[in-house]
Amino acid sequence: GARRIMAITPLGGSVGRIARIGDVISATVKEAVPESKVRKGTVIRAVVVRTRKELRRKDGSYIRFEDNAAVIIDKAGEPVGTRVFGPVGRELRERKFMKIISLAPEVL
Repeated sequence: GARRIMAITPLGGSVGRIARIGDVISATVKEAVPESKVRKGTVIRAVVVRTRKELRRKDGSYIRFEDNAAVIIDKAGEPVGTRVFGPVGRELRERKFMKIISLAPEVL
């Protein structure tokens, strides 16, 4: 898997749109685990699971995480890896990323 990726752009929407939790982004691999499927420099798709920028929920509460994180997905929207580290946002459930929800240790 990739240790570090750099977001290129959110898929869909207008120019200059900012990616939020649950958005699919195109990204490039900056740092990869040795002997992994994903190679450095490849362009991939990923779904954003955590952001430092706070997100307002429908009930009026806000959620903010300590870091930005994403999970690499294939064309069908299934995660490429078999593990997810750290908590993920509840918004993934609304976007139908159930496999990521089940792999995550905690859903906030």
